[in-house]
Amino acid sequence: MTPLLWEQHTCLPLQAGTDVDPLTRYRRRGGALVSVNAGYSPHDFTDTMTLLEHYRAAVDTHPDLELAADIDDVVTITRADGIAVVFDLEDSGPLDGDLDNLSTLADLGVRTMLPTYNHANQAGSGCLDTADNGLTKWGRSLVAEMNQVGIVPDGSHCSSRTGLDMCEISTGPVIYSHSCMRAVWDHPRNVTDDQARACAATGGVIGITGVGIFLGPNTPSLEAMTRHLEYAVDLVGIDHVGVSTDFSFDYADFVDEVTRNPHLFDENYTRWGTIQWMPPETLLTLGEHLTERGWSTSDVQAVLGGNFYRVAQHAWRESHGSATPESRFQEAQNATGQS
Repeated sequence: MTPLLWEQHTCLPLQAGTDVDPLTRYRRRGGALVSVNAGYSPHDFTDTMTLLEHYRAAVDTHPDLELAADIDDVVTITRADGIAVVFDLEDSGPLDGDLDNLSTLADLGVRTMLPTYNHANQAGSGCLDTADNGLTKWGRSLVAEMNQVGIVPDGSHCSSRTGLDMCEISTGPVIYSHSCMRAVWDHPRNVTDDQARACAATGGVIGITGVGIFLGPNTPSLEAMTRHLEYAVDLVGIDHVGVSTDFSFDYADFVDEVTRNPHLFDENYTRWGTIQWMPPETLLTLGEHLTERGWSTSDVQAVLGGNFYRVAQHAWRESHGSATPESRFQEAQNATGQS
């Protein structure tokens, strides 16, 4: 079992020019995999490609960060106590409705993607919708293509039915990258027991998040996270639980996103005041905290990183085609008329 930390979802400001140096806050003995969000529902394909171009170039030139093209890279980087970086998308909007764009994004390091972000779109329903119609026909095709190119379907922010539909049709693991347990704290962003069981049945992982409003009444503490972790482990077993803080490295940027897109959120995000996140420095102490509670070394390693690592082993694919990610980026830019 690998001793690395697998941070399945964290958030830098969604702007070209963003400094990636804050990701070094995940530095630890044993290494870390960090998945950086590269777009969500307000973004189109060009927006996300621009973000990926910037993030990739900035990571590639940073002395303490490395892009991970495949699972072998993750092993090499983290065994040297390094920080491996991949990317994720929160919503299928950045595809511009074109499933062929999934292949390009996979080659650029996108490893997980949500079909929906809080509300219904072309793919299905979101967790804040009053009507839950699950995946659409296009959404089902989306999941199938994600399985094909090696992007893991992610149910966070999706409706319950959408998540269950994904688990029913996916031929590979489905994850909830940053979601807590609704039985512990009743929030629409949290997952039901049925969703958790269905996720586990695919071989997937529920990543308990460090966002205060999802853990409890805005309490991003190790104790609050542990309540959700232990409930999830009791429900679906140690092999299907992980951690993912959803940490925002720039609160002002998050507030700006909410201000620009108030229709994407509701009072479930605001009723407790300023959202509190668990910072990387606190997450790095989680293993010691769980050990003090009597967790075995193997169980701690499974939850901190081993389980998400197993999903990646199963689901990630080799980059297809002879073109490099950079040349594929340029081809996509040319196709959309960008320079």
